[in-house]
Amino acid sequence: MNCKNCNYPLSEGQNYCDNCGAKIIRHRLTPKILAKQINEQFLSIDNKFLQTFIALFVKPEQVIDGYINGLRKKYIGVIPYYAISLTVLGFQMFLLKNFFPDFLTAQDGLFADSFQFGSQSSEAPPMDFPDVFNDYQGVFFSILMPFMAVGTWLVYLDKRKHNYTEHIVINLFLSAQTIYVSFILYLLLAILDVLDYLTASLIITLPLILYGAYVLNRIYKSLYLKSLVRYVAAYAIYMIVFFVIMMVVLVIVLIYFFATGKLNL
Repeated sequence: MNCKNCNYPLSEGQNYCDNCGAKIIRHRLTPKILAKQINEQFLSIDNKFLQTFIALFVKPEQVIDGYINGLRKKYIGVIPYYAISLTVLGFQMFLLKNFFPDFLTAQDGLFADSFQFGSQSSEAPPMDFPDVFNDYQGVFFSILMPFMAVGTWLVYLDKRKHNYTEHIVINLFLSAQTIYVSFILYLLLAILDVLDYLTASLIITLPLILYGAYVLNRIYKSLYLKSLVRYVAAYAIYMIVFFVIMMVVLVIVLIYFFATGKLNL
């Protein structure tokens, strides 16, 4: 028999492929096997997702530098880990919009009196800019990821430890972890009903910055205060680029809706 993943010849009784390392599957999918796979991947105490999530708090340098240096089996890879976080981000907005709409009120109010996208005579409800951002924020964050990597790459250029692509990996792990943490915090604050979304975002940003500095501190083995200063500088670069790109996108959208007669001022 041959490996179904790389077509490498296998001997009878092998459980893993010698060429690609894939596990040999001999049974057809059944509800029991599917449930077992879900448990192994996401629910069991020793699953890769949970191990990766915990390790990024306890020993982030082992996860990130390990991945960069070729360790790919113990923890979830950076792309799947980030992809799952985008799903969590979308689920977060679904929960907030459908079960805690008042939590988002303050954010919507910033734009409600300024403009809406939609025709006065249209039967469809007008589309607010905050809705566009909330629904597609995963796309926005992914587009901006290379710019965040530019920030950390520039502020750590003197270390000569990681190249630009490796800084993208660092920031993908960082962003995914902050999305998971933010999901828990936003949901908790929405349930407690003590803050609105905008205020919560401002408050949550601080511990996330402190965490980012902690990760870079562990990776580069420097004083935490120096890591904090560097990460704040990198974050400032990211925020400036984020603001500029958002303004450009906003202008393009306004021009489009104005040209098509769908803009209400």
